Amino acid sequence: MAATNYCSSPVLHRLNEISCFGCPASSTARISIAKKKGYSFRCQSSTNTDESKTTKTTNLLDNASNLLTNFLSGGKIGSMPTAEGAVSDLFSRPLFFSLYDWFLEHGSVYKLAFGPKAFVVVSDPIVARHVLRENAFSYDKGVLADILEPIMGKGLIPADLETWKLRRRVIAPGFHALYLEAMAKVFTDCSERTMLKFEKLLEEECSRGGRTIELDLEAEFSSLALDIIGLGVFNYDFGSVTKESPVIKAVYGTLFEAEHRSTFYIPYWKIPLATWLVPRQRKFQSDLKVINDCLDGLIKNAKETREETDVEKLQQRDYLNLKDASLLRFLVDMRGADADDRQLRDDLMTMLIAGHETTAAVLTWAIFLLAQHPSKMKKAQAEIDSVLGQGRTTFESIKKLVYLRLIVVEALRLYPQPPLLIRRSLRSDRLPGGYNGDKNGYEIPPSTDIFISVYNLHRSPYFWDKPNEFEPERFLVQKESQGIEGWAGFDPSRSPGALYPNEVIDLLL
Repeated sequence: MAATNYCSSPVLHRLNEISCFGCPASSTARISIAKKKGYSFRCQSSTNTDESKTTKTTNLLDNASNLLTNFLSGGKIGSMPTAEGAVSDLFSRPLFFSLYDWFLEHGSVYKLAFGPKAFVVVSDPIVARHVLRENAFSYDKGVLADILEPIMGKGLIPADLETWKLRRRVIAPGFHALYLEAMAKVFTDCSERTMLKFEKLLEEECSRGGRTIELDLEAEFSSLALDIIGLGVFNYDFGSVTKESPVIKAVYGTLFEAEHRSTFYIPYWKIPLATWLVPRQRKFQSDLKVINDCLDGLIKNAKETREETDVEKLQQRDYLNLKDASLLRFLVDMRGADADDRQLRDDLMTMLIAGHETTAAVLTWAIFLLAQHPSKMKKAQAEIDSVLGQGRTTFESIKKLVYLRLIVVEALRLYPQPPLLIRRSLRSDRLPGGYNGDKNGYEIPPSTDIFISVYNLHRSPYFWDKPNEFEPERFLVQKESQGIEGWAGFDPSRSPGALYPNEVIDLLL
């Protein structure tokens, strides 16, 4: 979704020599793998999208937008500086690049005026921690909840803080050690299914005299993640790696609609009858029905075979040999976790939509970065060969892959998922000045929309050495933080994908 995600991830294909050209976030990048000498990677960019060199042009629409901004946006919110956004900033390049440029120009807390609407953009860990943790009950998820609630209901992402706490308290015990060990086999089997598909495509190309294949790895990893979540959460095999189903089409349809709503000025979909008169809104309702029918059927089947018991006994089941080791089975069988079908549907929908998108994005960016740094890829491969060898991959063995873990963490630093968090103030508040802001802080009124730029936090020159460079080894060096962290780990209501430990991404990578 454009409000919380990157506008385009790299498209990757493989080749028989290792070379690399710069491919930042908004490019169409390609990575290749060849038949000879195993798999090697090459990355190239189809467009010049250097983040630091992207030029901005203005047009008549931009000028009109700026005039409207000056006329309608009112006075300053507190004493914070103001950045004026143009319409082209929404469409000419990912918004995060513009937010980063304004961060370097105006500081860690500034007001961003877009047309008649103003936002507060936060790029400071102290201020972010105040909004997300220390004073969390003074904020809700604002426009993000408006966009996602029709899809996810009261699932973990759009839910208010109280509902989020309640549902996470119920769901989190399902991610216990024996479940994760069983899931390691699911992850491995699904990954092997994906690699077999790649190898088959390469064999077919070789039979036609070709030497390389081109793959959209973001799409491939999305299919992989959907299959994993289907089996791990629902005990249902989407089979999306090898075929396209109506459910998978519907999942992507809902994602496209969420992206559309996050970037459109006027929420026309709230107009009475728009749901039925506007073709894309009719399709959206149709997509939702397909997904809901699928989830409702899975919930119904699980409840018909319910075996209610205590959490402790559930966590001691023989998950490696269970016919159904899914999270849905755990939630349905857990005594005291009574939730109506609607709440279960909302929880599962959130994990299906957000969980697969997050997993696919992290994998894509990790491969993208490794393709640009072949020496680091070789180092990671050497660690894998040394630690895992030819034996069966287990959840415990993955924990020994220290360098691979650093690669995933560094990929998340450079391309955080999500790159932007959205909040809206429920009452007046005073934001702290932050690391280098106004020591008196900033007064904000009720209904102030706030963008917390995780992208800016993770690339802040105030907290990171060489912030735009891919250096996994940076996390091996202990630094004095003085209680200030440049890493966005302070949001209690993170994506449901965060319920899976980081070793899951390590295993897939």
